[in-house]
Amino acid sequence: MSAPAPSTLAIVDAEPLPRQEEVLTDAALAFVAELHRQFTPRRNELLARRGERRAEIARTSTLDFLPETAAVRADDSWKVAPAPAALNDRRVEITGPTDRKMTINALNSGAKVWLADFEDASAPTWENVVLGQLNLTDAYERRIDFTDPRSGKSYALKSADELATVVMRPRGWHLEERHLQLDGVSVPGALVDFGLYFFHNAQRLIDLGKGPYFYLPKTESHLEARLWNDIFVFAQDYVGIPQGTVRATVLIETITAAYEMEEILYELRDHAAGLNAGRWDYLFSIVKNFRDGGAKFVLPDRNAVTMTAPFMRAYTELLVRTCHKRGAHAIGGMAAFIPSRRDAEVNKVAFEKVKADKDREANDGFDGSWVAHPDLVPIALASFDTVLGEKPNQKDRLREDVSVAPGDLIAIDTLDASPTYDGLRNAVAVGIRYIEAWLRGLGAVAIFNLMEDAATAEISRSQIWQWINADVVFENGEHATADLARKVAAEELAAIREEIGEETFTAGKWQQAHDLLLQVSLDQDYADFLTLPAYEQLR
Repeated sequence: MSAPAPSTLAIVDAEPLPRQEEVLTDAALAFVAELHRQFTPRRNELLARRGERRAEIARTSTLDFLPETAAVRADDSWKVAPAPAALNDRRVEITGPTDRKMTINALNSGAKVWLADFEDASAPTWENVVLGQLNLTDAYERRIDFTDPRSGKSYALKSADELATVVMRPRGWHLEERHLQLDGVSVPGALVDFGLYFFHNAQRLIDLGKGPYFYLPKTESHLEARLWNDIFVFAQDYVGIPQGTVRATVLIETITAAYEMEEILYELRDHAAGLNAGRWDYLFSIVKNFRDGGAKFVLPDRNAVTMTAPFMRAYTELLVRTCHKRGAHAIGGMAAFIPSRRDAEVNKVAFEKVKADKDREANDGFDGSWVAHPDLVPIALASFDTVLGEKPNQKDRLREDVSVAPGDLIAIDTLDASPTYDGLRNAVAVGIRYIEAWLRGLGAVAIFNLMEDAATAEISRSQIWQWINADVVFENGEHATADLARKVAAEELAAIREEIGEETFTAGKWQQAHDLLLQVSLDQDYADFLTLPAYEQLR
């Protein structure tokens, strides 16, 4: 008897979308189903391992470089694969979701790379998941345009040689895609995003002189990087393209990954393109892992934790040194400012801060950096042009002067700043505003002249949680308590209602956002990710 045919993916509880049949083909879904069968069990084991490691940190209140991988760190002979031409110069990268307008604007922005985001800058509605894939394929086929229904302004792609190289970011390992199931089990969002994009576009990108390039988010260990590497090997064989065509840049945005940078590059060495320093998620990870570590781990207001804080300097300088030692690109953090069309003075001050930040990164040895808005591309470009000149990168700067001890990465108490009452109010205000937009399907949101994504909400709610549980006393004498957080949240909600009017307020998801922020900020059991309970409410 022949073996029964394997089960196929089912599309569950999803309204049909225009042109979805171009993305959700039988062949593409068969590939995603095979990824799920092959790799989801290991993904589940690695998620369980995260919990075990977190329990160990709770017990010891410390982290160290791994003794079992000391030989990898000590071996100076290995390097990552050379960068392909399309990823050799990454001096400015723009980030954003894959809606139609953003796809055109990002590709046209003058940045070298566009991080096409299915993760923190995209709320994972079925529409965003499927149509985002369609927009990328349409862009590669040059059949994408957009006319803004409000302004009437039209958008179209520039010539091919002027377009940014796409590096696509799938969702983190912790998220499911509830609309795609195999035998009643949801497929991990990471495998859906990667699988659909890779299947449809790998050969198409090779034909364009580029390739399937990825940013890997929320990685917590080298074993998670090994899983991705095995997925790349399997995927390249499956569609019949050469091994090593895929390139991956890993975001070092968790405190545990910061202790495994070399091992992460080693696991991905045939597919590694570099590492990136992501600030808000990194701070969120510190709070999450050391939340019961006592006063020395209490972070001040998020805006007081700049990249010049000693423990952040240790992290970024170690990242540059690690990357360049192994021949990989080191990519710096985000400039999130959104220029004002009305206030030139606000812009002037903000542009000076952006320039100072990008000058520092370029002088520290980074090979490129992120911006959130096209108007910031020339500023970041100038900072890196000054240092790089005609060179595509500065991987020859080995930063052998850098020496980071294990304790340096978690020396939070070296920062001379404390939580403030205004910091609490800002965390509540930003948290409510961001979550409300996310519940309406928006992942990248302009709030108080900054482009915010899910990492912003994560650090905001984590700080509220940490300050309450550490019984912080603010400069005005008030104690951080659940009652104070509820009072501030009620005041912020009332202020929003006043600001936008009753009709707009009622049409939005403001009360829902308020309630969800308080839930994840005040529950004694700290939720690993805000987006897990939020996804249950996303419709």
